[in-house]
Amino acid sequence: MKTALVTGASRGLGAALAVALAPTHHVILVARTVGGLEEVDDRVRAAGGQATLAPMDITIPEAMQQLCRSIHDRWGALDLWLHPAVHAAPLSPAAHLAEKDFARSLAVNVAATARLIGYVAPLLGTGGQAVFFDDPRGGERYFGHYGATKAAQIALARSWQAETQRIGPRVTILSPRPMPTATRARFHPGENRAGLVPPADEARRLVGMIPLAGATTEGA
Repeated sequence: MKTALVTGASRGLGAALAVALAPTHHVILVARTVGGLEEVDDRVRAAGGQATLAPMDITIPEAMQQLCRSIHDRWGALDLWLHPAVHAAPLSPAAHLAEKDFARSLAVNVAATARLIGYVAPLLGTGGQAVFFDDPRGGERYFGHYGATKAAQIALARSWQAETQRIGPRVTILSPRPMPTATRARFHPGENRAGLVPPADEARRLVGMIPLAGATTEGA
């Protein structure tokens, strides 16, 4: 069975992606929350799949190095990496960004992503695929923490995509539709959620958009 690494898998889109992949991949679930990972594991098993839980903080280099070594030792390679992990700092005017919130946003959304690209790329080789998830809120009012660092994350992904277009691994950037996740609730308190797309439905749509191996690499 193919292997898929999901970083940020304990809730929201990451959890839903893990379940959507369960029928076709052994999913390796990474998040800091043990209880959340165990709940996702139950859902993966209910969907007929199997999971390996890795309760780790993606901002700790040694933990991610250990994870990638373990993947190599057990499976030899990785077929798919999905990276929905993100830190959503509180909304704030650009002139009043809290230094600790901005530092955490940089650590999770930018620095950890850059390191993971370096660590995961050898596991993906030339035939694997990496998938990132865009959220173009950079430049919107009060989204300084999140928007700036999320935009930087996607800029890294686009650079990697351009660099590997001919040689692999494939890098794809998808744009999820609005979902009733905890992250969105922080940004839009009191929002009427009736029109939002359930994460399970959106995850199935996004997984269906991941290109087949061997096709031309393009962003979504």
